[in-house]
Amino acid sequence: MGTSYRNRTAGQPGEGHPAPADRPGGGHPRATALGFAATVAAIASAGAMLAAPAGATGTRVGVEPGISFGSATNYGTGCTYAVNGYVDDPSTPVVFYDNGVAFTWAKPSGSIAVGHWTPATTGLHRLQIGQHSGDGTDVFPYVDITVGTGVSTGSGCNVFN
Repeated sequence: MGTSYRNRTAGQPGEGHPAPADRPGGGHPRATALGFAATVAAIASAGAMLAAPAGATGTRVGVEPGISFGSATNYGTGCTYAVNGYVDDPSTPVVFYDNGVAFTWAKPSGSIAVGHWTPATTGLHRLQIGQHSGDGTDVFPYVDITVGTGVSTGSGCNVFN
């Protein structure tokens, strides 16, 4: 009928149970199956990493006011703010736009790219990010910010209407 290798740990090699090297293919059958599954998984994940990346997309935009304050808005002219662009591709550069005009670009660190913005004019500003996807389906998430007249305090900004 064949040799059964179940309960192999019940005896020592040479006590009626062949040693692992004595079996065709060597090793415990379960360990060999696990090793094969691990090899297949490693090859599949390597193939996924080498495959062409999916379309890069900016997902959202945020602006940090820092230590700025005002009665109508926390954003003032002449003061600098961090603009966070959240993306799904950690390698494609991100371009930052103020009312449709590019003002900086940055490489993401993980899922976030940070640019610095110093508004020159008061009024409504639409801040957008773009991360070129290569397939023509670029998305430009945005946030609308109202900017007042800013007076830098050195560590922050006083904002007036």
